[in-house]
Amino acid sequence: MPFVKKKLFVEKKQRAVFFLMNEFGLRQRDAQRFVSKGRILVNGEKMLKAAGEIEGEIEYIYFEPVTNGLEPTYIHDEFVVYDKPSGVLIHPQTKATPYSLIDELKNQFGMDANIAHRIDQETSGLVLCSRNKESEREIKMMFQERDMQKKYLALVHGEFKEAIIVEEPLLRFQAESALVRMVVKVDKKGKTSKTSFKPLKYFPDKNMTLVECSPYTGRQHQIRVHLFHVKHPIVGDPIYGQNEESVTRYLDKKLTSKERILLSGATRLLLHADSLAFELYNHSYEIKSKIDFEKVCFESFECE
Repeated sequence: MPFVKKKLFVEKKQRAVFFLMNEFGLRQRDAQRFVSKGRILVNGEKMLKAAGEIEGEIEYIYFEPVTNGLEPTYIHDEFVVYDKPSGVLIHPQTKATPYSLIDELKNQFGMDANIAHRIDQETSGLVLCSRNKESEREIKMMFQERDMQKKYLALVHGEFKEAIIVEEPLLRFQAESALVRMVVKVDKKGKTSKTSFKPLKYFPDKNMTLVECSPYTGRQHQIRVHLFHVKHPIVGDPIYGQNEESVTRYLDKKLTSKERILLSGATRLLLHADSLAFELYNHSYEIKSKIDFEKVCFESFECE
């Protein structure tokens, strides 16, 4: 488990922030952030004041990254790229999350390494990560200036006959139910969003099409919602294209693999981040996934 609790003894009364800085070599802002997040426990209670003082026995909750042996697809002195498997989170959802991609990155490249962007848990494919604080700033600036070209592959329902560009604003629902909080929809009050789609291969026996997707903006669930909007939902999508009862069963982890195949066509969301192209450190990079996504698609139709 990446988050562990360690008992420590503080001999001399001092501010918790300074203790963390001296004991673990943390930068002051990181130590302040950890205190404010409740990482220090005194008599079993979280201490949340950054100026708080500690003495005697305390407990400290810290992140200890683990590895599942996932090797990077590309390694540079300043950054690395992973081919994230479907089902792996980018970051832990809670302190009880047993493993996420940030574990793998920090275990292999140190605690200053960080993930530069996100893809959904069920989306597989390329994720760019910085190896230090300086490269993190430069990579995130590159994303802000939209100097990154990303291409995804998606297997969609129906015959996708011709290349199109979808420019529909996207709005994230805000409501009380857990279901609605996850849903994004096309809405004129939403944020400007643009995606181009190009059909690559039609499978008549399945009535499905392999499609190349190029997002120009980076909205949450953008590709999924745009494809659903043009009546070609992604195979395996457990939310867009499903009724509320099925979505609720999925969110409650009650939907079996067989039920999911019957409802959506596959056991996972068949969306894959296939390539990244960008300029960094006076050099052009075009990194391609090593995963045979077409093979993965048809393996996902099988259910034990």
